Amino acid sequence: MKGLIKLNRKAFLSLGISIFLFVFISVPLVAGTSVPLRETIQEFTEFKGTIIDSKTKEPLAFATLNVLETNISTITNSDGEFLLKVPNSYVSNSIHISFLGYQTKTIPLSSLNGEDIHILLEEAAMQLSEIKINAPKDAKSLVKAALDKKGAYNFTEETIMTAFYRETIKKRRRDASLSEAIVEIYRQPSNSSKADKIKLIKARKSTDYSRLDTLAMKLQGGPFSAIYADIIKYPQFIFNDNTFSEYEFSFDKPTEINNRSVYVVKFKPRPNITEPMHYGKLYIDAETFSLISAIYNLNVENRERAAELFVKKKPNRVTVHPTEAAYRVDYRLKDNTWHYGYSNIQLTFKVNWKGRLFNSVYTLSSEMAVTDWAKALDDDPTRRETLRPTVILSDEASGFSDPLFWGEYNIIEPEKSIESAIEKINKHLEKRGGLE
Repeated sequence: MKGLIKLNRKAFLSLGISIFLFVFISVPLVAGTSVPLRETIQEFTEFKGTIIDSKTKEPLAFATLNVLETNISTITNSDGEFLLKVPNSYVSNSIHISFLGYQTKTIPLSSLNGEDIHILLEEAAMQLSEIKINAPKDAKSLVKAALDKKGAYNFTEETIMTAFYRETIKKRRRDASLSEAIVEIYRQPSNSSKADKIKLIKARKSTDYSRLDTLAMKLQGGPFSAIYADIIKYPQFIFNDNTFSEYEFSFDKPTEINNRSVYVVKFKPRPNITEPMHYGKLYIDAETFSLISAIYNLNVENRERAAELFVKKKPNRVTVHPTEAAYRVDYRLKDNTWHYGYSNIQLTFKVNWKGRLFNSVYTLSSEMAVTDWAKALDDDPTRRETLRPTVILSDEASGFSDPLFWGEYNIIEPEKSIESAIEKINKHLEKRGGLE
């Protein structure tokens, strides 16, 4: 018997939900395996470290690191850790480190030559009166100005972005599935009628279906879900012509990003709105009115309506509703042009079976970071080479058996919980009689 949970396409287009969910019942599958990555003598050098708060000594997740005079970049994981692979021709360069609300820091790569490197960032904050520019008359006008600057966020010609994508599934607090991929995003300029394309370069997975019991969940959409979180390129998924007037906007305490003064705007649905809509904060450059970052959620208090946004078909004995839908998107400035740099989506669902005493809670997370880009030189992938927006990455991926799988590609460092989960999955597979 198979049950299917899938996002309603109409709701997806109108409310900006960018994750599809599949639920398969009692599908026995064999998991892949993992072998720790090993360093080899190649034409690049690996740099590792941790970004932390200078006062609290807490790790800073989602900090951005860019190698100066290159397009090479990466993001720290939830433990504040990073792994940066740099061609040997650039190892004499410096890296630029930035984090939302903190002062930026530039240090030479040569200083990252130890085993336990910690880089301290100092918090930056300012009063609104310190921003010496002509402020918009209200927060709503500022957001409108930011959304109208769509052309400033895209290159004037097609660009190939190399990106690392990861998705995980947890049952309560226990990791159950991990899929990762290197992709190329064929990003179209804002004045083009062509759709963005994504080409799969490498992919792998590791899944312990014994932790999923009789329920196996899969994310549909994969890397497309990540780029659809870009509310500048795809405003129809959150701030479209029909929904913009349904929000309230207000100023929050300003901050600083990359040594630039930044307005912080809070937004939420008007009080009379009962449909699930988004709420959160927008970070807008005070000088150019460009959107730098957005952190927002979908209001899922109305369980029935929120469930309808996600559930299209399911077994009769199962009820499913989301308890959290959180989103984040960050932009980067390069050569006076802003572009999509990183996005993160986290969805939590509660699953109830009739006749069972306890429910199940699943958390599905996906993130994607652009690690490099270059101008497209008549290199348009064929339809067979590109992924569909409905792709299930775990169906495209292989196991974890190749220790040199990623080569020189930059990835987001695995979290300790993910590394532990893969190790346990491997031990479980070894006991069952072999690795793939």
